[in-house]
Amino acid sequence: MVTVSEAMTPHVRTISPEATLAEAARLMRKFNIGSLVVVEEGKAIGIITERDLAYKIVAEERPPQLKVREVMSRDLKFISRDASLKEAAKKMAAHAIKRLLVGSEEKLEGIITTTDLVRAERIGEDPRSYSFT
Repeated sequence: MVTVSEAMTPHVRTISPEATLAEAARLMRKFNIGSLVVVEEGKAIGIITERDLAYKIVAEERPPQLKVREVMSRDLKFISRDASLKEAAKKMAAHAIKRLLVGSEEKLEGIITTTDLVRAERIGEDPRSYSFT
C-alpha cells in the first residue's frame, strides 16, 4: 500500500494572512505552485489557491491589494501521513477539493494534491499504456 507520505510534497509554501493577494500570486508564480497555506502564529488557518485568485479577485474585479485573509478558504481538510492514497482520494472526492494538508493545524507535515495521486499511481507503469500518440 502506497501511503500519503510517499506521494506528498513535504515542503509546503506558506504565506501570512496579512500579505496581499498580489504577493500571493507572485509567490505562486515564483515557485510554480497552485496554492499557499496561510499560517498565523505557527498554525495553518487557511489556504489560497489559483482558483481563489481567478474567481474571487479577477472575475469580481477586486483589488490585488486585498489581504489574503479576506479571500482564503478556511475549511481546511487534513489527512495523516500514514493514510493510503485511496483514503486521500476518497476524502478529496467527498469534499470536492484538490488538495489535502498532511498533519494537523499545529503540525503541518506536507500537502498532497490530485496531481500527486495521479503521479503516484502511474509509477512503474509502461508509459505507452496511457500515451495518446
